[in-house]
Amino acid sequence: MSENRKQILEMLAAGKVNATEAEDLLAALDSAPAPTVADPATKPKPKYLRVVVDSLDKKHDTPTKVNIRIPMQLLRAGVRLAGLIPAAAHAHLNDAMKERGIPFDVSQIKPENLEEIIEQLNDLTVDVDEKHDNVQVRVFCE
Repeated sequence: MSENRKQILEMLAAGKVNATEAEDLLAALDSAPAPTVADPATKPKPKYLRVVVDSLDKKHDTPTKVNIRIPMQLLRAGVRLAGLIPAAAHAHLNDAMKERGIPFDVSQIKPENLEEIIEQLNDLTVDVDEKHDNVQVRVFCE
């Protein structure tokens, strides 16, 4: 509820305005454009992590296109699910990840850290052009 709407309802409850006046004020509030402060330095929060790969198969002259769009909500849900892993299983899971070459500690996944990571992803853009192989890879947020 907006602060203005709350004030109008409080005025109605205190008897400073009657129901008709409160209704008129609320209607005026609904018809007035909401004040917005546009900060050009503020970017909207990213909703998706995108991975795009364009390649030309030299053997068959056929294009290969990969376009992956991962919702940030999926990342958030994954972090919440990681919190459900029992502490006794952390060492086993960490060892399995290390065996596959991924030095990772599952106990370090915290929901409060995820929003900071997602905020930093907003500035992420990776472009890889391999002209001699006709491959273009792009990773970015939108």
